[in-house]
Amino acid sequence: MRFYWTRNTQNRLAELGIPLCLVLPNGEKLHSPLHGESIPQLTLRHWSALADVVRGQMGTVAADLVEGRIYFEGSMRQLMQIAQKLLLTEPHHSSRTGIHRFIRNNLHQWQSRTRHTRNNDAAQIQSHYDVSDDFYALWLDPKRVYSCAYFAHPSMSLAQAQEAKLDMICRKLCLQPGDRFLDIGAGWGGLLLWAAEHYGVEATGITVSRNQYAHVQQLIQEKGLQKKITLHFADYRDLDETQPFDKIASIGMFEHVGRANMPDYFSKIWRLLKPGGMLMNHGITAGGVGYPELGLGLSDFIEKYIFPGGELLHVSEVAQHMAQANLELVDVENLRPHYARTLWAWSDNLENQLDKAKEILARHENGRAAKVLQAYRLYLAGCAFGFERGWTSLHQMLAVKAGPATDYPFTRDYMYKQREPHQRLATFNLD
Repeated sequence: MRFYWTRNTQNRLAELGIPLCLVLPNGEKLHSPLHGESIPQLTLRHWSALADVVRGQMGTVAADLVEGRIYFEGSMRQLMQIAQKLLLTEPHHSSRTGIHRFIRNNLHQWQSRTRHTRNNDAAQIQSHYDVSDDFYALWLDPKRVYSCAYFAHPSMSLAQAQEAKLDMICRKLCLQPGDRFLDIGAGWGGLLLWAAEHYGVEATGITVSRNQYAHVQQLIQEKGLQKKITLHFADYRDLDETQPFDKIASIGMFEHVGRANMPDYFSKIWRLLKPGGMLMNHGITAGGVGYPELGLGLSDFIEKYIFPGGELLHVSEVAQHMAQANLELVDVENLRPHYARTLWAWSDNLENQLDKAKEILARHENGRAAKVLQAYRLYLAGCAFGFERGWTSLHQMLAVKAGPATDYPFTRDYMYKQREPHQRLATFNLD
């Protein structure tokens, strides 16, 4: 059996067309025909990992890398080049058909109902976002905006593109001084502060991440924005509906809601909006229709090591849930290429500071630092690769609660005519 896998591996290496040295558990080295000065090397420490590599089971190979069954020497970009060559199929087009797909889809629906309780959602969010603020600060932009940036110009830095994204959201929502604005899943406060400082809104945010809650509260105090921004440590299901909002944003949050909870989620938002109020739902969407998970073990890897409880829907499913909640969809924009570039920027930032990352995680992860760091390295580079190939996508979906007060702009020009910051700030008084 080992001879069979070794022979097949040698054949696969010959097909790769990129430099690679594969070291087998017995010490034997297999080389692709191409050689170079900095040839990447995959060292397999268990024979079971060889089958995963040959069959292109990318999620399982990633788990092998985290658990030490495979050791890689090279850059994350080189590893993604290797992954591209090893793929036998695309993971967003599952090989399951017929009864197997029906059973799997129904199993996911049942799991979605049972695991997305308030307590479970809070625990799942905290397991990811509360790893370490200092760790995230290493590779995010200075505002720690942990969602897709908008590269309005090719020369933009990550920090500039994140500000461009924040401002575009505010423009799409037509934010005005005095608007009651809600940010569901406020993260480290980037949008809350931007909307309050640049658009004069009365901003309310919620989060179930303890680290993010503490960080944003500190920023509010430091900037003297106590009268403009209120942050609650709360679940979206517990929000008071007696004082509805003019505008609502859900940025990178609805991926955590769960397919089974989507009808309730958008119905809750409908009740939280005033007639004519606007919703921006910005989030990751599935790359294929009818596939509740990525194949090749990728969903299992993300569930175990990165985002427990995360579920993706195709944009068409999201639009249907919005419509069923009586939210009128008025604009949709696909930012998939922007997220690929965002993720590569995050990945490169982390790769440039690996020693610092190890030091930070060693203080927080109780012996798990090496595994956590490896998982994030693979996650960021792997997601960048996946967004490039269309395995997943990113959509901004703008909707209104139609009613007598609806006054939506007649054209889309207003979204892209960005004013200079001093012009925005001059329109109102923060005090």
